Amino acid sequence: MVAKINRGVSLYGAVIYNQRKVDESTARIITGNRMITDITGNPHNVMQQTLWAFDSYLAANRNTEKPVLHISLNPSVDDRLTDGQFAELAREYMQKMGYGDQPYIVYLHEDIDRRHVHIISTCVKENGEKISDVYEWNRSMKACRELERKFGLKQVENKRKELLEPYLKKADYQSGDVKKQVSNIVKSVFGSYRFQSFGEYSALLSCFNIETKQVKGEFDGVPYNGIVYTMTDDTGKPLCTPIKSSLIGKRYGYEGLEKRIGYNIREYKAKKWQPKIRNEVALAMHGCRGDRETFVRLLTGKGIDTVFRENDEGRIYGATFIDHMNREVYNGSRLGKEFSANAFERLFNNPDSIPDLDAHMPDTGLQSGFSSDMESAIEQAFGIFNLEANGPDPQEEALARKLQRKKKKKHRSRGIS
Repeated sequence: MVAKINRGVSLYGAVIYNQRKVDESTARIITGNRMITDITGNPHNVMQQTLWAFDSYLAANRNTEKPVLHISLNPSVDDRLTDGQFAELAREYMQKMGYGDQPYIVYLHEDIDRRHVHIISTCVKENGEKISDVYEWNRSMKACRELERKFGLKQVENKRKELLEPYLKKADYQSGDVKKQVSNIVKSVFGSYRFQSFGEYSALLSCFNIETKQVKGEFDGVPYNGIVYTMTDDTGKPLCTPIKSSLIGKRYGYEGLEKRIGYNIREYKAKKWQPKIRNEVALAMHGCRGDRETFVRLLTGKGIDTVFRENDEGRIYGATFIDHMNREVYNGSRLGKEFSANAFERLFNNPDSIPDLDAHMPDTGLQSGFSSDMESAIEQAFGIFNLEANGPDPQEEALARKLQRKKKKKHRSRGIS
């Protein structure tokens, strides 16, 4: 189970967020503590009475900057709990964290595959004393482990993956709430995949039926850059009006994306992550026999999506590979010049130029690695073990220098490469 504790200023904001889910029938109130109940179920009364329940607590201490608690408890998607168990889980968590005697209301959310609860409370006691948050993260981790054992829940090894996984699926226009779908996918992709250019980021989102574009303009004589996102169908056709990045979050706009790309580039140059898919791409190039659909299908079977960019004449001018297993994205040229757009243009239009490697293909052992004969054959065909061929893309190097350069005065860049 993963617990997220958010602190804020606006009680109304936290309550209205959950109440809207209730109004949409994707959430419901399952329990509460020291709350005023509304037997009519009138949404307006529920909202008003929930706010009233916290009035005296918040009024007792106006010096605490962020007195509102908004906590989510997220069991694994594999866990199955009843409403009563969720209510008890929330009650015991609040007790262990020192909020057991505080007013709080618990909402069960069912808007994604993983059912989870949101809890709204306050860290201010009725006498105005602030409840200590010292070592809060450690105490929360301990509470989660204890509750996992008591309720028989799956222990979460990767917090980020567990929280983001439900959103990592293609956008579906028929499911409605387009803005919410786009927002959830963008946030999940941005936080869990590594990419080093706007082109790689754009190709990645296209796998989830999201199109992203840079927009440039001028306002009162001042030029600006922005990012917009659009939901598409499986063919890439836009299905909605573009959504401004500012409606999703500042970090998903132009400046935030530029910072993220710069960070990823520095991590890549420090060799904290490197391509792990060269062999799979090389084998697919050989195995497809010049057939593009077969090439894409072979890589899809390995958890790798392929995005080709073409001009109006149908000529390939870009190739990007999305490694979903390792959550990494690479332009073909970053893997080596043997995987550049020109290489694929030749492959699909002149397949006879690819040497016959069948004689070198071992019957077994592919899962554990290549034989020396296989390496030699692939090297001959594609040169993938030529270290000089695997240098960084010049455009990416230029962007890296630009991002790392200390700016003596603020200036505006023309675009993300």
